[in-house]
Amino acid sequence: MPETFLQPIFIDAFDLDDAWFQCLSTILEKGHVYTITRGSYEGQKRLEFDFATIRVKKPGHQIIPIIPEGMSIPAPTDMDYIQGYLSYLLTGAKTETEDYTYGERLVDPKVKLKENVDGKELVREMPLDVNQIEEVIKMYKEKGPGTNQAIMEIGMPSDIKLIDPPCLRLIDTRLRYGKLHFVLYFRSWDLWGGMPSNLGGLQLVKEYMAQEIGAEDGEIIAVSKGLHLYDYAWDLAKLRTNKMQLAIK
Repeated sequence: MPETFLQPIFIDAFDLDDAWFQCLSTILEKGHVYTITRGSYEGQKRLEFDFATIRVKKPGHQIIPIIPEGMSIPAPTDMDYIQGYLSYLLTGAKTETEDYTYGERLVDPKVKLKENVDGKELVREMPLDVNQIEEVIKMYKEKGPGTNQAIMEIGMPSDIKLIDPPCLRLIDTRLRYGKLHFVLYFRSWDLWGGMPSNLGGLQLVKEYMAQEIGAEDGEIIAVSKGLHLYDYAWDLAKLRTNKMQLAIK
């Protein structure tokens, strides 16, 4: 039996709409089908790339996906949702039922500590007193573009114990050719429902940071070993890409 190797794919896109469409089209032809044994939607089938790199040259040109007129497909996101998602990314607010939010990890991260008080185990949160977005802006403004240290982290070692650990783990940055660029890593990434809103919101964060730094808006390069399409969205993706004839086993 011949040895099987991973099959990385590379998407070179103009804007976010183009990136989403190309990913949908490519995953229908090159995705790996498997049943989820642990995690969200356990027991369902998922179509997934072995590894994906998506480069978007002009992410601010068309932020939300375009659904052609006449297609009976619900839009995966809209600008109102993305504007709300921007607030989620720029504040540390979270509900009592949330273990974390991306915004909390970016601007007001906390570490959970267990304490024994009068025989009872209590959990308290210790703020780390750091706003990563403002620190990166400050770093570039004060020291210039010649650094590889301007990275913002979402993940923490303790996330391995969470039922739903963060999908987005790293937001790395590059200030080059007068532009601010984002390099993102997603451990897992929903292509239909997640990617359009995630990239749209992060693009608005990048635009804000670039303005504060005094730079132009740059590219987005996103990488993931878990960019996937749930089985409920397979027919939607086929409709959008005009590939209804494809059979996915």
